[in-house]
Amino acid sequence: MQRRQFTPALATLFLARASCLALLAEATDAFALDETQAASGVRAALERGADSAVALLGKPGGFLDDPRVRIPLPGALERAASMLRAIGQGQRVDDLVNSMNRAAEQAVPEARPLLVNAVKSMSVDDAVRIVRGGDTSVTDFFAAKTRAPLGEKFLPVVATETQKVSLAAKYDAVASKGALFGLVRPEDASVEQYVTRKALDGLYFMIGQEERKIRADPVATGSALLKAVFGGR
Repeated sequence: MQRRQFTPALATLFLARASCLALLAEATDAFALDETQAASGVRAALERGADSAVALLGKPGGFLDDPRVRIPLPGALERAASMLRAIGQGQRVDDLVNSMNRAAEQAVPEARPLLVNAVKSMSVDDAVRIVRGGDTSVTDFFAAKTRAPLGEKFLPVVATETQKVSLAAKYDAVASKGALFGLVRPEDASVEQYVTRKALDGLYFMIGQEERKIRADPVATGSALLKAVFGGR
């Protein structure tokens, strides 16, 4: 049996192999660090977006004074409102629209605990998908995790406010008939359901606006973590 000789060439081969294994281990550690960093960065982006959206919308005028999220009457009922205005009932229409937007403003602060829970429950895989995703992947994550439970929380708050206006009951009567003829979406057949849906739309819209700002200019956030995660995409 021949014994293999430890030649300089063989020694070089062993050293090269050891170097490759070390580099592979280092690369693996770096990838793990990137995933951890991504998760922390995305959580920071989620929290920043949620806090900003709730602060902007959950105050007097948050919906009513912002044309991007202001809640109007649905299309078919807006046309009916025009007729009411023509016969001197414009103030009643304005009262209804104002109450709808006030209801949304009062409901939005209810969102923060659920949004925070969604952040805490986010996995590393979720974070990696978000970083690699499109400009609204954070917002899409929030909507998927919170839209249904937030709708349940918003509805009673919205109902309390809108029921103060007598025209709300007439909205329901007209909208329910309009839904039968396809003039109003079935989910908008009651004022409470309509306002709840639009309030959620406005909330996720605002979160999306903050997300786009972070992705476009993470340096401006003043967060080194957000810059590291979103700045190198």
